[in-house]
Amino acid sequence: MLSDRQLNILHLLVKIYTETGIPVGSKTLMNEGIKASSATIRNDLVKLEELELIQKTHSSSGRVPSIKGYRYYVDHLMQPAEIAQAEVVKIRQLLDRRYNATNEIIEQSANILSDLTSYTAFSLGPEVKERKLTGFRIVPLNRNQLIAIIVTDQGYVESQVFSIPETISSEDIEKMTRIINDRLVGENLLTVYHKLRTEIPLVLQKYFSNATNVLYLFEEVFNQAFDDQVYISGGMNLLDSGMLTDVSEFKSIYSLISDSDQLTELLLPDTPGIDIRIGNEIENELLLNMSLITASYEVPQHGKGVIALLGPTSMSYSKLLGLVNVFTDELSGHLDSYYRSLDNSIRN
Repeated sequence: MLSDRQLNILHLLVKIYTETGIPVGSKTLMNEGIKASSATIRNDLVKLEELELIQKTHSSSGRVPSIKGYRYYVDHLMQPAEIAQAEVVKIRQLLDRRYNATNEIIEQSANILSDLTSYTAFSLGPEVKERKLTGFRIVPLNRNQLIAIIVTDQGYVESQVFSIPETISSEDIEKMTRIINDRLVGENLLTVYHKLRTEIPLVLQKYFSNATNVLYLFEEVFNQAFDDQVYISGGMNLLDSGMLTDVSEFKSIYSLISDSDQLTELLLPDTPGIDIRIGNEIENELLLNMSLITASYEVPQHGKGVIALLGPTSMSYSKLLGLVNVFTDELSGHLDSYYRSLDNSIRN
């Protein structure tokens, strides 16, 4: 059982170390507000070390948190830091741009999160694979481009701007839209995916002289709907953070985060909200010296997405928790607004 003073010491030690990266001694703790003598604080540090919550670094008199200490801090002592309004405004401004597809928003969110934190950021959009295709529309933008809007029973899951091959006419586009609405609307997306590889090519050969090009456009239109792509930004930050000691470690981890299946499994949280895994809790020996913060968010009628940060175990958990709370709210709001704009375009 820790005393109130020992809890305060552990809380302050983690805070100072995650902000400065410098081992913390008794004099620093006393100067930062612990109301006790240097000798008393040293005794408390010994107690915390015996409990394996902190550890000494080489011959230095300073201590740093252990993995167990970080876990205790996150579970019992940490409070999300309040994010300055100026930073909230900055996030909104960075997200506020013109998008042609939901995946552009997802990708941009990873870039912003990495830039704000200097860590490796991941972003996975709302789930779509179990949904049913309930509508499809193509909106011509000009002679060379169109926007395809896929509608599901839970809302519009994707829109994408495409360049129209020269061999495909406006009449071909109309026939293509009719085929999709006649043969694919009403099916779940996995069935649509299967039909695109079995039934649809035969149908296209019957109705189009340039069936190969039309099939390619079909696949391009629906590709995003079946791709649980995780967007990654700031991969090189793994080297800059000091977490890795050699290039071979970097290559191994980069290979891991480049494997979409492994990465999706790693990132999908077991529980809603924010999850912080530290060291061996990530259950991957390549990431023993790292922490992974994952946060799920929900877009009304469109499913759940995930953002995540991978950084050193000495990351500033309090600040990042506050940032992630704000960021998921802003991202969810921007995605909701984008889907609403699609709704308006298809109604008009």
